[in-house]
Amino acid sequence: MNGTFSVADAVEVTQILRAAARVEIVPRFRRLGSDDVRIKSGPTDLVTVADEAAERLITQGLERRFPGCVVIGEEATAADAGLLDRLGDAELAFVVDPIDGTSNFAAGVPLFGVMAAAVMRGEVVGAVIHDPLCDDSAVAVRGEGAWLEHADGQQVALRVAAPVPPSEMTGNAAWRHLPQPLRDRVALNLPRVLASWDYRCAAQEYRVIASGHCHFLIFNRLMPWDHLPGWLLHAEAGGYCAHFDGSPYLATDREGGLLYAPDRDSWLALHDTLLAA
Repeated sequence: MNGTFSVADAVEVTQILRAAARVEIVPRFRRLGSDDVRIKSGPTDLVTVADEAAERLITQGLERRFPGCVVIGEEATAADAGLLDRLGDAELAFVVDPIDGTSNFAAGVPLFGVMAAAVMRGEVVGAVIHDPLCDDSAVAVRGEGAWLEHADGQQVALRVAAPVPPSEMTGNAAWRHLPQPLRDRVALNLPRVLASWDYRCAAQEYRVIASGHCHFLIFNRLMPWDHLPGWLLHAEAGGYCAHFDGSPYLATDREGGLLYAPDRDSWLALHDTLLAA
C-alpha cells in the first residue's frame, strides 16, 4: 500500500463494479427464478444469486488490484460477522454492497445500485455508486470532489442543492427503521417539509442528494456498505451530515442515525423540524 487512495484507484474500482454488474447483475434482471431469491432476516431483507455472484467477482477484482486489502462484503459478512471487526484498523479495506435495493431488483423495479467504499485506517477515502442499467457511476475521492462518470468517460461534477427553508425541502426519511418514539415523531413531522419519498434503495437516494436533486436524507440502520459510499459522495459534493445527536459519523459507527442536509444551518433547521419533540 502506498498510503494514499487516488482518483486513478477510484476509476479502477469503478471498472471492477461495472464489470461485475455487466456479467452477474444485468443479465439476471427480470429473469430470476423462484429458487434465485431467498429471505435472510425478514421479508424485506432478500438476497439473490446475483448478489452473491457479483460480490464474489468484485472481491476477486479488488484483491487482485489491491493486494493485501480487506474486502468486507454484505453477503460475506452475513456468513462471517467477524469481518466487520477488521474495518477500523485495516491499512486498506473495501466495504461492498453488490446490489443495494435487492427488493427492487427481485421485483423487477429498475432502482438498484452497486456500492463500494475504500477505508484506510478507519478513514473513508474513496466511494463508487454504480447504476448497472444506466451504466454510469457516481464517484468520490477524499479531498478531490465528487463526480458522475458516464460510460464514455465524460465526467460531470456533483454538487448538493442550495440551502432553502425546511418547508421548501424534499428528501427521504427512512422512518420505518427508526426506534420509537422517534419513528412516530418523524412520521408526524414529515408534512412540515415540501415532499418526501422512498426509493427502497440508498444507492439511488445518495446519488439524488449528491447531484442536488433533493435536500435531505434520514437513515437509522447503519451498516457500512449501505452508507459509507454515499456519505463520502455527499460530503465531497459539499453537503453536511451528522448523527442525530450532532456528533460526526465514523466508519465504524453502527448506531446513532444519520441526518443529511446541504449545510450545517440546514441540518439544524431540519433537526428542529423533523426530529425535535
